[in-house]
Amino acid sequence: MAEPRAAIDVEGLTVAYHSKPVLWDVSLEIASGVLMGLVGPNGAGKSTLLKAILGLVRPLTGRVLIQGAPLQRDRQLVGYVPQRSTIDWDFPTTVLDLVLMGTYGQLGWFGRVGRKQREAAQTALERVELQDFQSRQISELSGGQQQRAFLARAFVQDAPILFLDEPFAGVDVKTERSIVRLLHEQRDAGKTVVVVQHDLNTVGEYLDQVTLINRTIVSSGSVESAFTPELIEKAYGERLV
Repeated sequence: MAEPRAAIDVEGLTVAYHSKPVLWDVSLEIASGVLMGLVGPNGAGKSTLLKAILGLVRPLTGRVLIQGAPLQRDRQLVGYVPQRSTIDWDFPTTVLDLVLMGTYGQLGWFGRVGRKQREAAQTALERVELQDFQSRQISELSGGQQQRAFLARAFVQDAPILFLDEPFAGVDVKTERSIVRLLHEQRDAGKTVVVVQHDLNTVGEYLDQVTLINRTIVSSGSVESAFTPELIEKAYGERLV
């Protein structure tokens, strides 16, 4: 019997900014239906790897396959929650309109939002407990509420693979636990979830698998095998506290 196809297959990926390598010869497979964390020190290339997989930055070398094919063939396979710090929160849109943006890819260029899309958006807002905030401007939300609004946008897209860049940054403990619960629900529904994570203390609690990275892959696999003290020290070196 053939092995199941990887959800994400990265091979020989090298990315440079201004001729300075940020990622070097990265090869990585992520199976379907797992919650994978990208973990490493600041400047290790975690967010860059995420953006390279999504086609948001162009690599010098290498290839990325999503469910066995280049992402350009079907971008509806992935949902993306960017870093909060990269978003213009003064953009004049309501929470409901933000979530409805997750349906645009399904509608195409000339499709119009209808009852089906609005019902899906309402359901997504209920899942993240923001149904009472749907008419608010996104600038009026707290940091945790803003993060949950973007989660709802990704959920309404209903993609089989979900990427989140530092989803726990700037949120309180209660919100963090709520986000983790939602991500576990996605994983339990058979979806693949990839998160950039900074907190080493919660890796074992939050994640199924972990990829330690410092410009290149240090280790990748189950938390038990890929997150040992020796491998953590190899990834962080003297910066490990």
